[in-house]
Amino acid sequence: MNMTSKLTPQTSAILQALFVTFLWSTSWVLIKIGLEDIPALTFAGLRYFFAFLVLLPVYLRSTQTIPLRALSRRDWAWLGGLGLLYYTITQGSGFLGLLYLPAITFSLLLNFTALLVALFGIPLLKERLSRLQWGGMVVFLFGVFVFFYPVLIPAGMAFGFLIAAIHVFATSFSSIVGRYVNRAGSIDALTVTVVSMGIGSMILLVVGILVEESPMLDMTGWLIILWLAVINTAFAFTLWNHTLRTLSAAQSSIINNTMLIQIAVLAWIYLDESVNWQEGIGMALVALGALLVNIKRG
Repeated sequence: MNMTSKLTPQTSAILQALFVTFLWSTSWVLIKIGLEDIPALTFAGLRYFFAFLVLLPVYLRSTQTIPLRALSRRDWAWLGGLGLLYYTITQGSGFLGLLYLPAITFSLLLNFTALLVALFGIPLLKERLSRLQWGGMVVFLFGVFVFFYPVLIPAGMAFGFLIAAIHVFATSFSSIVGRYVNRAGSIDALTVTVVSMGIGSMILLVVGILVEESPMLDMTGWLIILWLAVINTAFAFTLWNHTLRTLSAAQSSIINNTMLIQIAVLAWIYLDESVNWQEGIGMALVALGALLVNIKRG
């Protein structure tokens, strides 16, 4: 009997989810390395378009998905809007943000998504916040203050912070739209993913080709793109969705929050980005605050 057969379904799901967050954390390092030679929008477009191509045969072979011809005009409108918001705008701005900001700083700012999703969910999804969630927001904002104190933004990073703000708002709104589409239950998750990713990635790739210089990709560049598309996107998202069958939303949130620390460690090892004790305390508070904001959804 091997060791994996002795694991309970809960333990196995936790280990699988941690593995997924590790893969997602390595994406930040790989993107920073790839951005040295690949234009940001084209890079993002290639990643998600290839991921779409990987998932498309899975969708076509599945008997549990909705055929494209069965989707109504309203369905296409929602899925197209989600694709434009989540892939074209969100992922495009994400790659641009990593071009102008350190990976650690950008990953910390991305945690603002938890606050905005919770706040937007009040009027849009009729989801009320608990006292614990409001307390989490206070802890989160204090952590951001500690991390950036004293607030001094280098001139070269001002544009990066603007892109990060666009990315955070786009991520937050796409989470609201995605939750609305999936909560309706009329379209299965794989159909939502494949259709929205296909539409959004193709628009993003076309925009990148039109506005950026054509990249001269070497073997390393192609390997990074294919790894991000096949392993860190198609495989990782599929495995993550598999773990959600066992883990609660609160457990998934706790595991997902470990990415902030994982990215900091990986950026320190591979990108020479260091964190002092003050920034470390700020990151810990941000992670705790984001967790408290999300924990009610468990």
